[in-house]
Amino acid sequence: MADASFNNKRLILARNRRGMTAKALAEETGLAANTISRLENGLNDPDTDTIKKLATALRYPHQFFLGDDPEFLDSEAVSFRSLSKMASKERNAALAGGALGLQLSEWVEQRFQLPEPNLIDLSYETDPEAAAIALRQHWGIGEKPIGNMIGLLETNGVRVFSLAEQTKNVDAFSFWKSQKPFVFLNTYKTAEHSIFDAAHELGHLVLHMHGGPEESQQAEREANAFASAFLVPAADVKARMPRLIDVNIIIRAKLRWRVSAMAMAYRLRRLGLLTEWQYKSACIELGKRGYRSGEPEGIERETSSVWHKILERLWTERVTKDEIAQNLCVPVDEIDCLLDGVMRTRNSPPLRNTVTLSAVK
Repeated sequence: MADASFNNKRLILARNRRGMTAKALAEETGLAANTISRLENGLNDPDTDTIKKLATALRYPHQFFLGDDPEFLDSEAVSFRSLSKMASKERNAALAGGALGLQLSEWVEQRFQLPEPNLIDLSYETDPEAAAIALRQHWGIGEKPIGNMIGLLETNGVRVFSLAEQTKNVDAFSFWKSQKPFVFLNTYKTAEHSIFDAAHELGHLVLHMHGGPEESQQAEREANAFASAFLVPAADVKARMPRLIDVNIIIRAKLRWRVSAMAMAYRLRRLGLLTEWQYKSACIELGKRGYRSGEPEGIERETSSVWHKILERLWTERVTKDEIAQNLCVPVDEIDCLLDGVMRTRNSPPLRNTVTLSAVK
């Protein structure tokens, strides 16, 4: 007996999110590959037993496949941090995660009033350094180091989620949807890497608000330059760095500006505080000390103020993450993937950027 409410688009989303090919799903369910193809193209109506097999194989609730059309993300409108390294399977899984993030965001915004977006359109600006200065001025943060990049984004209306992809090929991505900015961060990387990713995506949001340059590599260079200038303001660096700079000074400096040691060295080179020879020598020495593959003297991972407050408020109403998942008809592990990477841990220090939430009346 057919289930007329089955939504083929939700099957595609769940399969993409689990990183499975149609062939792999067919093998997992014991269904023919042609059957999976016909189901995804809306040519067949599956019976209840078939939906159960799909739900079991994909570890999604049965009800997920019976909802309205999901809001797919247009890959052309999404700025990926490392698109060139990404396999299509990884890209599709990340985009599916973004679609689930939109569902969660909509659910939350029906219940809470989140900060309104406070970003400015800097697409006219040809110099990423000038754009970074303009946004800092707009936000009134001067040239001081940023204590919590996630908190700063949230204070200014950016919706931030984590994307727990166990791969180094998916760094982060961002997009505008319904006039709201979204950033998804892969917290699989070091804290310093995630901070730079967040600033990089902020660069895309303000520099490429209407779409990036035709050459995607150019858009990436612009976002990188913006992130470097936004996190490590030129005037502050020049005022504080000594005339003679060695690797130990670079390591101390990176702790102040909360970037990786390699990013700090690169910024010093760009500002003319290191010669090309000094920069290359510093990179070699940093590599020997383990800074090419990680951050031996790493900083505390940043966490979200908004999501902590939301879950805390929901908990007072006895609403758990399991209940949120049930409301959205998604597995609770997807809620965890979207939130755990940006949630405060028990030993985390107080956040500098705070957000006041109010319930939607």
